[in-house]
Amino acid sequence: MTKTSGGSGGEGGRGLKTRVKTARKRTLSSTLWLQRQLNDPYVARAKREGWRSRAAFKLIEIDEKFHLLKPGQRIVDLGAAPGGWSQVAAKKVKSVDGKGCVVGIDLLDIEPIPGVQFAVQDFLADETPDLLKSMLGGEADGVLSDMAANTTGHKGTDHLRIVHLAELAVAFAAEVLSPGGYFLCKLFQGGETGELVTQLKRDFALVRHVKPQASRADSSELYVLATGFRASR
Repeated sequence: MTKTSGGSGGEGGRGLKTRVKTARKRTLSSTLWLQRQLNDPYVARAKREGWRSRAAFKLIEIDEKFHLLKPGQRIVDLGAAPGGWSQVAAKKVKSVDGKGCVVGIDLLDIEPIPGVQFAVQDFLADETPDLLKSMLGGEADGVLSDMAANTTGHKGTDHLRIVHLAELAVAFAAEVLSPGGYFLCKLFQGGETGELVTQLKRDFALVRHVKPQASRADSSELYVLATGFRASR
């Protein structure tokens, strides 16, 4: 059951906020997550505009600033489920019109997306780079990763796990990117990203940290953007 509280709505008011009562079988953390979802303007906007997730707005914002996605490009979306980033990429590279190509992979299946080829596939599997190149028709112009490791609740452990996942994504990108390509990957702020950034600076011409407005303010989430891939293979 939900109830609303707060002042008046409208542009000048504070707007109504939804509070969720803690059900007997619902944990406090899940209750807080549900309450945050119900009050998140990006969640509501995603539903209105037909995006699979609020994460779509993060990629839209990053792309508007750095102009990554261009018509005709070949893009890989790692950890694509539920498909928000793949949707954005397909629209930007015009794969929906047959001009570019977007391939998404995840361990979880998703509903089909126009302009996106999707495979239930572990990106760490030995055959995955060759499979993706075959699906793309060549090397990738960009590799996108909004993946996050399953959390344990221990902040230090969770941070190390996401950094390790990002390191694996960097190694994967080096196998499938074409010269001059770019890599965009989610990280969390912390002290163990130095080695990752050092590796990226060896492989790419320019490395930036990006915190889009669509990323929740109370989250330590940020993105690393590496452009100008230096292919050494």
